[in-house]
Amino acid sequence: MINDTIVALATAPLESAIGVIRVSGEECFILLDKIFDKKIKIEGHKTYFGNIVNDDEIIDEVLITTFVEPRSFTGENSFEINCHGGLFIINKIIQTCIKYGARLAQRGEFSKRAYLNGKMDLIQAEAINDMIRSTSEEESKLAVLSLKGKTSNMINEVKEKLLSIISNIEVNIDYPEYDDAEIVTKESAKLKLLELRTNIKDILKDAKTGKLIKDGIKVAIIGKPNVGKSSLLNSLLKEDKAIVTDIAGTTRDIVEGQVNLDGLKLNLLDTAGIRKDADNIEKIGIEKTLKIIEEADLILLVLDASRELDEEDYKLKELVKNKKVITVVNKTELNKENKIEGIKISAKNNEISNLIEEIKKQIGYSYNYENKPLLTNSRQIGLLEASLKNIENGLKEVEKNTPIDLVSIDLMNALNNINDILGNRSKTDLSEEIFSRFCLGK
Repeated sequence: MINDTIVALATAPLESAIGVIRVSGEECFILLDKIFDKKIKIEGHKTYFGNIVNDDEIIDEVLITTFVEPRSFTGENSFEINCHGGLFIINKIIQTCIKYGARLAQRGEFSKRAYLNGKMDLIQAEAINDMIRSTSEEESKLAVLSLKGKTSNMINEVKEKLLSIISNIEVNIDYPEYDDAEIVTKESAKLKLLELRTNIKDILKDAKTGKLIKDGIKVAIIGKPNVGKSSLLNSLLKEDKAIVTDIAGTTRDIVEGQVNLDGLKLNLLDTAGIRKDADNIEKIGIEKTLKIIEEADLILLVLDASRELDEEDYKLKELVKNKKVITVVNKTELNKENKIEGIKISAKNNEISNLIEEIKKQIGYSYNYENKPLLTNSRQIGLLEASLKNIENGLKEVEKNTPIDLVSIDLMNALNNINDILGNRSKTDLSEEIFSRFCLGK
């Protein structure tokens, strides 16, 4: 249990009708007794009406809700102050809490304490941050499933299967005379490990969808000046995000936007047009464009249907030949008979439905998410991939007739990686990096 008491605003730092200030720590009720003008019998999940005071000065009329350990979010004594939402009042209450022994919480410290006190595992803790930052219905559903422990249950099932294999091997090694233990042979070990490998591969396959839902894909819109890149961006976003003119070189910097296509998040980047005769300012934009091309998951190479392809168009095709590319033939309203190969659209007339379908096809994403738990971040996926590699190494050793006790070394490494996904092995090392990304008050 952590001894010091922390305080932070749990609602947004904006002027509003109500603000919620969260206080947590083993001795937080001693602090409450000093700042609340009513003597109360501390009970869990009770709400009290009264005033926050600083000596004889009444600061605000509030509702106090108390939570007694371990039945609280953090697993320790805590209370919440529902006060009026003016920032002056909120700051004055927080200052009073600090005066009487609390300290200002760090980012994610409430969630970190909940994790360290065993109220949640690391997958659930990360889901809190995902929930706050979600920008689509699918993303928020995934976060809720993880918060409820569904994703953790999925990983725990893998862990239990792995533990079963390891414990059976250990019993065979340490207690060979134990008659009730299943004898682990090459064939039985191989069968169980193959089943476990298939299980993990299925989870990793689904995780690709989970990461797409959460992170989306980076899509760069490139082409010569005045081919309609900004019009395409505006059409995809269904708003006038980028300036559109007939003057070549209007877009001189990267213009960003985000759109949700049936649960697929596109992080769109409208780039400066690439051409030889660019002025100094345009050249800076073009340099940024070249960097974006390297980083993008998908390139939309926009060509002009009203003109013949020229040397610069072919140079752009060569530039992106090693990337995932969709060639977009824009301005079909000006020339419906053009022979240029690609997805024919008219961004000006918002005729882009065929392009949207092609984007989904190229990414390999279909809207078949069925409200099931998925891994969604690189940390979780990377650790499960490492665990899979350990299991595959174990299978190779089994095939080579390596003594079974040596095979268990690979399986223990796999188990350690699984435990790290849940945060059961190295809480201190993991927590500093992960919880630093959270909001204050969470």
